[in-house]
Amino acid sequence: MVICATGVYGKTESDFFDNLLSENITLFIDVRLRRGMRGKKYSFVNSLYLQEKLKEINIKYLYLKGLAPTSEIRQEQKVEDDKNDTKKSLRTELHSNFIEKYNNNILDNFNFDQILELIKKEKIVFFCVEEHCKACHRSLLLKRLKEGFNIDGYCF
Repeated sequence: MVICATGVYGKTESDFFDNLLSENITLFIDVRLRRGMRGKKYSFVNSLYLQEKLKEINIKYLYLKGLAPTSEIRQEQKVEDDKNDTKKSLRTELHSNFIEKYNNNILDNFNFDQILELIKKEKIVFFCVEEHCKACHRSLLLKRLKEGFNIDGYCF
């Protein structure tokens, strides 16, 4: 069993959906807190449009808000980004405060049974926005699945 994770920054609409198809994704799991994007550049991942497009290309959609970092946890990263004058879209890694809080408050309390069942039937991709996987909580999710459940994963 193998799972994937992807972001949207740095991709065009056609690149984004072509990548999903080339990876043979059958289930798209949205793990964002907010499912909307500002501006036109990435409007194709706004929830309603995204769900319609995925339906057109025969990829199922699931929203798991329980895997999204809370506003409080996101604020931890924002403080560090501001200190380092780093834009979210250009971040390459997460701060240790964010990692600790996400692991302790989200992953430690999440029931993975549903995901473990879905992995048996689907080729899953976890989705958030950051271009670099290590700059996003989806990298922590992949790490937890590997360490806790021996499920391999990669980012594309």
